Amino acid sequence: MQPDRPVTLAAIIGAHGVTGEVRLKLFGDGPESLKRYKSFDAGGRALTLKAVRAGPNGAVARFAEVTDRNAAEALRGLELTVPRSALPPLDEGEYYHIDLIGLPCVTEADEAVGIIVAIENFGAGDIVEIEKPDGKRFMAPIHAARIEPERAVIDVAFIS
Repeated sequence: MQPDRPVTLAAIIGAHGVTGEVRLKLFGDGPESLKRYKSFDAGGRALTLKAVRAGPNGAVARFAEVTDRNAAEALRGLELTVPRSALPPLDEGEYYHIDLIGLPCVTEADEAVGIIVAIENFGAGDIVEIEKPDGKRFMAPIHAARIEPERAVIDVAFIS
């Protein structure tokens, strides 16, 4: 695990109103979860959270540095990140998806399969995307993988 790897919590999808509020697409537990962070990195720029509430398709936020609609529109498409070390601690056996990215993946027989490059969820559960040494990628449901501290062990039936 890299403690300062940036974790994306939301993305700015546009302006809301004329006073500088922005609409957010959330990647976490909801607008309330953003309140635990005082500031976010947005494309190399620090944004200080003043307020956040539920909004259409996500949340609406106000940042101290954004005071009008033009400034809010200029932020469209930026991701709001925090360092991994700022996330709340986890219980034994729990992990954040960001902790899986870059883990080596092996079979039950300890044969190298590849590296986890993404975690996706298309509505039916989490899926790991694994890149094999030849550059080809495949996906497997996360229940087919056993996550250990330094690697993921995948059921060989899911290797294509």
